[in-house]
Amino acid sequence: MTWEPVIGLEIHVQLKTRTKMFCRCPAGFGAGENTQTCPVCLGLPGALPVMNRRAIEWTVLLGLALGCEIPGQAVFSRKNYFYPDLPKGYQISQYDMPSCINGSLLLPTAEGDRVIGIVRAHLEEDAAKTVHIGGHSGRIGGADISLVDYNRGGTPLVEIVTAPDIRSADEAKRFLQLLRQTVVELGISDAEMEKGTLRVDANVSVRPSGSVELRTRTEIKNMNSFNFIARGVDAEVERQIGVWESGGEVRQETYDFDAAHGKLTARRAKEEADDYRYFPEPDLVPVEPSRELVERLRSELPELPATRIRRIETALGLDRATVLVTGGLDRLWEGTVTAGADPVASANVIANAVVGAGVEIGAVEPAELARLVEARERIPRAAFDDAIAKVGDSGFTADSYLAQETVSNIAELEPIVDAILGANPGQVQAYRGGKEGLLGFFVGEVMKETQGKANARVVSELLRSKLSG
Repeated sequence: MTWEPVIGLEIHVQLKTRTKMFCRCPAGFGAGENTQTCPVCLGLPGALPVMNRRAIEWTVLLGLALGCEIPGQAVFSRKNYFYPDLPKGYQISQYDMPSCINGSLLLPTAEGDRVIGIVRAHLEEDAAKTVHIGGHSGRIGGADISLVDYNRGGTPLVEIVTAPDIRSADEAKRFLQLLRQTVVELGISDAEMEKGTLRVDANVSVRPSGSVELRTRTEIKNMNSFNFIARGVDAEVERQIGVWESGGEVRQETYDFDAAHGKLTARRAKEEADDYRYFPEPDLVPVEPSRELVERLRSELPELPATRIRRIETALGLDRATVLVTGGLDRLWEGTVTAGADPVASANVIANAVVGAGVEIGAVEPAELARLVEARERIPRAAFDDAIAKVGDSGFTADSYLAQETVSNIAELEPIVDAILGANPGQVQAYRGGKEGLLGFFVGEVMKETQGKANARVVSELLRSKLSG
């Protein structure tokens, strides 16, 4: 029997409003522990919540970007559970009447656009941050003590729930990269997993290929990178297939994924909605966004990443276009191409050299980068690398680097090439015996001899000519 993964994602996006969801405490990352709190977000008796208008508008904006319907009324509810990160004993969230419903995100693939359904996007307050001390993993399992920082508690949080439409770990990763870029471009969140402003849980099940049934699912939590999410999903798919094929039954549980050891650890039985005893929040009125507000926000939507991938694909192919767009690099690429650089060469230089050098993308002047791209084979490699490292500096110009022409004269290079081939007869024989990868060794030796000033393309062609003789 062959098996098909069935994956749904729950994505939590922390909004970067200046204040928290229901109080005026500052919201943000990096302040001292428990310094951004008040009676409201600490749940002290008599404190009453007041809604953050900006958070509501940004939630609607995100819903529109995800193709969601915006209902005329949304209601906040109390989600009841007892855990140290919720001092009230409940979380204010949206349940059966959320702000955004019935949307979708198009995921460009080689086979066409995959439609990933968005069941809902609802607004809630974030829980506090729990820090586990002791143990080897920094998680609750094996920890000696746990400390709670209430600074994060009450921060506006949008939870996006997908339909179980994702069919592989790689597809989940690519979907999340596209969704993150969409969120960042809307300007509503930095969506940084390492800071916890983007958090993802994956619901995973498997079924026989060709079936439409939905079998028992498990939830994987505490994954802090796209690669780890993909690895965690793959590990859980493999585990579930093993359970079914051995005659067992998958239990509905929540798992942690330890990326360092590739290990899944069961934590608890997965909760259902009934476990939380939802009821409408009596201290808040329903949210009723006007049609005028919704249409104004709709008019503010930029060209979305999925659309740009398809547009750029015609010049670069799907893979390069996806890398550029989901990496936030395509605006610089378009400016570089407009300034006269080759499209494919520009994409490669930006995605590899510029990103690899840690350059601030927004600081790069496209016209100067275009000059470097077009001159990349005419100037020494060392000069090119140095220029790329500085291309984001204020007032950067490529002039001094373009003046450093490479050595391309065959008459100058030929004696150097002959000397290197004569000094390495074993490698020459091995190359002629089929080990063509040794060409890079010979090119490297020539570059060393010329202190990086030789034109690598000319050297390669000269070497191939001599080694074939």
